[in-house]
Amino acid sequence: MNIIKVETLGSTNAFLKQLSKQQVLQEGMVVFTEKQTAGRGQQGTSWESEPGKNIACSILLYPDFLPVKQHFLLSEAVAIGIKSVLDTYISRVSIKWPNDIYYEEKKIAGILIENELMGDKFMQSVIGIGLNVNQNTFRHDIPNPVSLKQILGENISVTPLLEAIVESVLTWYEKLKAGETATISRTYHASLYQKGFHLYKDANGQFLARIDRVSDDGYLHLITFKEEARSYAFKEVSLLPYSVG
Repeated sequence: MNIIKVETLGSTNAFLKQLSKQQVLQEGMVVFTEKQTAGRGQQGTSWESEPGKNIACSILLYPDFLPVKQHFLLSEAVAIGIKSVLDTYISRVSIKWPNDIYYEEKKIAGILIENELMGDKFMQSVIGIGLNVNQNTFRHDIPNPVSLKQILGENISVTPLLEAIVESVLTWYEKLKAGETATISRTYHASLYQKGFHLYKDANGQFLARIDRVSDDGYLHLITFKEEARSYAFKEVSLLPYSVG
């Protein structure tokens, strides 16, 4: 396992992308830092991580076999890989579309995938992973964070957990390479957070709906309480804290 450890970085994704421009890197290379000062989430959001207590890492992949229109299968494989490891520590872990990892109603991990394309072909993907491990307190403006330590009441050794996460992600990535897309999609859908009827909000207001499926291009397909089919890209719809049935 090829893991580069750097004590302090602004962003593991940014560091790995810059390194890949300077030299040819082996697929599966990992950059890990104990202190990330400019961690990012989806759509430019920030990711808080207390130094030395969490996992902040990035993995380099070359998914040139994957059609761009099926890009979300990579996200599914990564999310399943992380969840599979957390399932060995805690129960009630789920994946909130598109790829946040939840424990019950709280977020324990996030994923940021940055792809480099040439035409309609993948050149490389940098998989950023942030996992709350031993952090006890979080900023007040972060809505619903939780760490493994808060759940289990004890410190978790970070290095073995990091290695297990990387190994699991790469295992599911190999399944994607082998064409096991049906298995990946089925496992992802079985792991989804809040699959029953819930209150959603889009540009036109609030409505009740349940998840029908997530397509290979990442769109969330919902069925409303009135049996209307609706489809959304990321950030076009949000799940509100209210449920029915």
